[in-house]
Amino acid sequence: MRLKGKLIKWHADKAYGFIAPNGGGSHVFIHKSAFENRQREPQIKDVITFSITKDSDNRYCASEATFSGEKLKIKKPKKISLFSIFLSLSFLAVIIIASFLVYLPQKIMLFYVALSVITFLTYAFDKSKAQRKVWRISEGTLHILALVGGWPGAALAQQLLRHKSSKREFRNVFWLTVIINMGALIWLLTATGTKFLAMFN
Repeated sequence: MRLKGKLIKWHADKAYGFIAPNGGGSHVFIHKSAFENRQREPQIKDVITFSITKDSDNRYCASEATFSGEKLKIKKPKKISLFSIFLSLSFLAVIIIASFLVYLPQKIMLFYVALSVITFLTYAFDKSKAQRKVWRISEGTLHILALVGGWPGAALAQQLLRHKSSKREFRNVFWLTVIINMGALIWLLTATGTKFLAMFN
């Protein structure tokens, strides 16, 4: 439900203030990041339309705030990337088949499958934390899981769970981890790489 009120306090140096809702009630905390239009500097007596949410400390605050006369931009969900799903499933299928045909060590196949499951569950856990607005799993941890072999699970989680699928910087680093991991796998299948693997048998 959208509410309307008047900005009665604003601390420009700290980028937050308070809204007095129309019709009375407790003043509502608002941070500048809650405004859809962050180019405009809020002023005392500005009429604000807003929604209510909770911050990381479980306190009520304003979100999706717009100034009087502005409309809230409805964010359309991005389409699922079929390429990401196809690539991850195809990769897992290829290494499973290659393992059964003895073209690839079974340990590598089990490693990729297990790590993909762990990474998928880690993404699901992180999304749950995001929804509950509690301490999150770091992006660095998600990238490390992808880098060492869990990227198929990460790719599936990004699309099926719609988590970390729209942040461009994160996606760029993610695809870099995929390229590095694929390069390492190709190297392991060379004569030098095979000798390296033999050291662990």
